[in-house]
Amino acid sequence: MPASLQRIPRAFVAVAALLLGDLVHGAIPPLLQEATRGFRGDAPRGWSYTQRTTGAGHSTLERHDGNRPEFARWSLVEQDGRPPSADEAQTYREGRSRRSRTGTAPLLVEQLVLETAETLAETPERTTYRCRLRPGEASDQTASFLRATLVVHKASRTIESVELTNTAPFSPTFGVTITEMTTRLAYSLPEENRPSLPQQVSTRVRGRAFWLVSLDEEMTVTYSAYAAPTRP
Repeated sequence: MPASLQRIPRAFVAVAALLLGDLVHGAIPPLLQEATRGFRGDAPRGWSYTQRTTGAGHSTLERHDGNRPEFARWSLVEQDGRPPSADEAQTYREGRSRRSRTGTAPLLVEQLVLETAETLAETPERTTYRCRLRPGEASDQTASFLRATLVVHKASRTIESVELTNTAPFSPTFGVTITEMTTRLAYSLPEENRPSLPQQVSTRVRGRAFWLVSLDEEMTVTYSAYAAPTRP
């Protein structure tokens, strides 16, 4: 066999390996990489805001004062549309204190597998991407069933929204089946002396525990009355 023909299979394998490498470890779109580099899911440190949570027939209105010490930043303003009772206020303070001591949850941006990003839509103003998620911790049984859809505003290089949705029913723990799970996070566009800030988080879950107990739930968290830090 001529030498030139003998080299074809080896060259073909090399090219195929390169192509496969690009598919498995795709290049991160520059726009997405820049937008996620400075992204944070919560409000920037030091900012104050009001947070209203509604769901399951209840509502709470809380105020976060970014200028106060860490364990005194949160206060309960309303419980189900009225001023909280003394017992409710005490329970709230204790709950907030416990949450502060347990640390912080994994950052969403660290779970995004940006190398898997694909472009879903593009306009002159925005690009929409979708990518996979990596587990937030060793026991995470959910991430592999989720996909993240991100809308990036081109001019400001910021993320306007993130939506996490499941691709198929899954069981995060024994006896529990989730058929639908969607979480959407929306953010404002940055302005002069004002960064991109959380606006709303909405969650919808459909599922059952041990085939009998409904886990159907919807919750919305809305942020408002932002104030920039006043402490130096």
